[in-house]
Amino acid sequence: MAVVREFTLPDLGEGLTEATIVHWMVEVGEVVAVDQPVVEVETAKAMVEVPCPYGGVVTARFGGEGEEVPVGAPLVTVAVGAVPDDLVEAGPASGAGAAEGAPGGGASAPASAGASAGASGPAANGSADAGSGNVLVGYGTSAAAARRRRIRPGSGTAPGAAAAPRTSGGAADGPAGAGTAEDAPGGVAADAGTAAVGAVGATGVAGTAGTAAAAGAMRAGGAAGAAAANGSAEVGAADAGGRTVAVISPLVRRMARENGLDLRELTGSGRDGLILRTDVESAIRARQERESAGGAGVVAPEGARGLSGATGIVGAGTTDAVGAATAPGGVRPLGATGAGAAAVEERIPLRGMLGAAAEKFSRSRREIPEATCWVDADATELLAARRAMNVPGAPKVSLLALLARITTAALARFPQLNAMVDTKTQEIVRLPAVHLGFAAQTGRGLVVPVVRDAQARTVEGLSAEITRLTETARAGGLSLAELTHGTFTLNNYGVFGVDGSTPIINHPEAAMLGVGRIAAKPWVHNGELAVRQVVQLSLTFDHRVCDGGTAGGFLRHVADCVEQPALLLRTM
Repeated sequence: MAVVREFTLPDLGEGLTEATIVHWMVEVGEVVAVDQPVVEVETAKAMVEVPCPYGGVVTARFGGEGEEVPVGAPLVTVAVGAVPDDLVEAGPASGAGAAEGAPGGGASAPASAGASAGASGPAANGSADAGSGNVLVGYGTSAAAARRRRIRPGSGTAPGAAAAPRTSGGAADGPAGAGTAEDAPGGVAADAGTAAVGAVGATGVAGTAGTAAAAGAMRAGGAAGAAAANGSAEVGAADAGGRTVAVISPLVRRMARENGLDLRELTGSGRDGLILRTDVESAIRARQERESAGGAGVVAPEGARGLSGATGIVGAGTTDAVGAATAPGGVRPLGATGAGAAAVEERIPLRGMLGAAAEKFSRSRREIPEATCWVDADATELLAARRAMNVPGAPKVSLLALLARITTAALARFPQLNAMVDTKTQEIVRLPAVHLGFAAQTGRGLVVPVVRDAQARTVEGLSAEITRLTETARAGGLSLAELTHGTFTLNNYGVFGVDGSTPIINHPEAAMLGVGRIAAKPWVHNGELAVRQVVQLSLTFDHRVCDGGTAGGFLRHVADCVEQPALLLRTM
């Protein structure tokens, strides 16, 4: 007998109380295995794939993409039970929960579609309480996940099929299939062995005419759920039916979808043809230019619809209500332009990573009495040392890795800056290990990955770890552990072509070292004026943990190592 289990958004750690749904990884009606990721969410720290601890048929989804969900709120419901042999043999085309037979007949419904065939764990054995209890990626079972199957609704539902009642969470109130002849239209009694029909039908997977199926699809809140309730044969992906679309970021997909772009028509500029955010933005701008040149009569992109639901026409004389639809969050789609579209203000919600960063910046300025000192340094010898290290056949060493090694050497000499202030106990806490954070710009904004135990790594090891974390950050795959518990931050804002900055300390750390661009400038070298590669270094520090003498000594040591990299040999 199938039992509908409700999976709620788990506590993802670090005090997070909510998450934003970025991308659904399963559709209503799909068979999922234990610990299979079902949704990708964005927290204030990172993008996280959330696996479901139950194996079975997804019967409902709660919340659409872009919607914020609090911890403890339902994400999906899953009908847990064994997959019948005939369903396994029939494949995805098999109907689940669609009783066959002539109207008025007493045909019984097929058994439930439950956990994926071959899935490991109790769920594969039909246990109603099966579930791993694991909620974070990387902590699931070691068995290979079973291939997902879509359970397609049948072409119709027998008039005698009874709909099981629903709770507010979208699951059936009791064992499905327990209805009597009085509950079913036409006096057809529901067989006790057809538990899955009631359970699945109650949440919008099976049946096209059942009231509970339609309600389940509405509760699912997405196009996929509605299509399942209406008996759709397939809920296609955005890039189905054509070539494989090389897209990693779900935000790129969302941007293309909101602006009516077909990703199959784009050629990516990334590695191996990967479609990047800049590719989508370029396509949007190109379309805007074509529409501006074409004048009136340009069809608005998909989603730019008026109140009546008709597609708007952007052109002379059209109104904003028809031709200039607004995207979720109050932002006008970039493609909705034209002579009749009036300019509107743009409102961006301070939530997710953006909201977390805003709160952290504000807290840092409120709590930390910061001060900044800076110095210019001749980086010519540092660049020469890097060229000497990058011999053919050896792993490349990045400039940031060299600066990171210099930073750890300076912190070993001035440990006062590798610290934090405990405001509750009014104590300065000096930390034994250097967990070095570095600022990285990504398509989702600024993130600060953390290199653990940086003081114990070589320049080559630091370079490899920084490269790995940067690539993972740009793909949106950093875990919470890779983004938290830093003790000191290195900020290379020189990549933006600027010389100096007064950065805000990454609370609750005590200091941040900033590095500007390295540029050719006139410099007195060995008593003569010469053109040298000069960089500006700045240190923002918490004046509670040290005085200006300590901060100046730290920054001077960093500058000396930049000018004479051989000084690092003293601490190796």
